[in-house]
Amino acid sequence: MKEYQNRPVTSNAIIVNNGEVLLVRRINDPFKDYWAIPGGFVEITEGTKQAAIRELLEETGVHGEVINLVGVFDSPDRDPRRNTICIAYLIKPVASLEIKASDDAKEVRWFVISNLPKLAFDHKSQIEAALKLLDK
Repeated sequence: MKEYQNRPVTSNAIIVNNGEVLLVRRINDPFKDYWAIPGGFVEITEGTKQAAIRELLEETGVHGEVINLVGVFDSPDRDPRRNTICIAYLIKPVASLEIKASDDAKEVRWFVISNLPKLAFDHKSQIEAALKLLDK
């Protein structure tokens, strides 16, 4: 049987609220101290939607549910560690928006969409895609 080299899959949770987007400051490399969309690697026992919701909760304390698929981001150079695929979702909070950084997030904060900090990975493109989806 032929062996395949498979690309790891990550999943991101994009929350937009009142002209702001929720971001986390990364603790770890790559992009240590950069701001990023909450997200991370999909575990072997979960789907990508579950992963986005889990990562959001772990990193920000926010409970959410998937509204829509934002897109699949698969540029071979999007992650300097290895060639990864990211599936990003637009998420709606289902409880209070009280935020608290934990897991591999150093800080969590709302940013005005028109004044975003420098972002990790290809997260600017992911946010832009989410905003186009919201404009429809």
